[in-house]
Amino acid sequence: MRILLFLSLCGGFFTSAQKVTVINSMTQEPVSFATISFLNGKGTFADGDGVFTLSRKRYPDVDSLYITALGFEDLKIATNDVTPLLSMKPATSRMDAIIVFAQLEGPYKEKEIEAIVHDNYFDCWLPTVESEIAVRMDRQDEQITAIKSILIPVKVEESQSSKKGKLRAFSTMFRIQFYSVSDDGSPVQQSTYPSQTFVITEKTNDIYELNVEELNIQIPENGLFAAIQVLGFTYPDGRLIDAKKYREIQTRRGIEKVSTTYRPLLPFTDKIEGKQTWVRRVFFNNKTWQPFDLTYNPNSKLVRSGHDNYGMGAVLKVYPSTD
Repeated sequence: MRILLFLSLCGGFFTSAQKVTVINSMTQEPVSFATISFLNGKGTFADGDGVFTLSRKRYPDVDSLYITALGFEDLKIATNDVTPLLSMKPATSRMDAIIVFAQLEGPYKEKEIEAIVHDNYFDCWLPTVESEIAVRMDRQDEQITAIKSILIPVKVEESQSSKKGKLRAFSTMFRIQFYSVSDDGSPVQQSTYPSQTFVITEKTNDIYELNVEELNIQIPENGLFAAIQVLGFTYPDGRLIDAKKYREIQTRRGIEKVSTTYRPLLPFTDKIEGKQTWVRRVFFNNKTWQPFDLTYNPNSKLVRSGHDNYGMGAVLKVYPSTD
């Protein structure tokens, strides 16, 4: 009888929506904003407290989870084995690879790489949680260069204006992460610099300035990628809303899952030479980075019109050479 009751409780755990918390196995602290992939091309994120919701009703075709977070070993677990508390082991093997830069001191000059914005709705990227956009940043004049702030161009869709001319309210959480540059010029290993979250609303200016000075980010000789990714909408107090990340649409081929797009839009530009922008879909194709060109999507209107770079800017601190 006890066994039947236990099985019944276990079965009830995943037939109804349940909160799952991801924690550090050593410190018992939450793993904030861990990536939760369902291995079916869809996924979600834990919130700042390491919590996400798992539901058979919402995700009926999910049989396993793949959880990743910077500084931790990847965790793969069958949904039948999911418990309210999941532990991730710190990736001690990566600790040896951490490069610690000394705090820069002395005189420096500020240099701004201007962010590029425009008002054309059709030349913008519609963000989804499955996509990540990385922009390469290089040292200035081959001198030691640190990043003081990231300048993020955004655009609120015209279609989101109410009939009275007022913008409809929204609040979207983004995450910025940093990646090293591989020999072929692509983003490769996620940097040990901490990721940082920020929230954009309908009141945000065309360029959002994210101060990262306290992270002491120094651009290596071969460059660094800064990448942004949508985590989802938030409550007024800034907490991430646990909402469905895709819509189900009935088609002739049956029900298809379409990723939800999030406000604001991200304006792409044709004013930048070269390929500075790389993209990837974090729940598809083994998270492979691709240059944003026709090899990524030959039907992309952005690429075909020459709007193949995201106009991210930065305020840099450039330290003169002492040689």
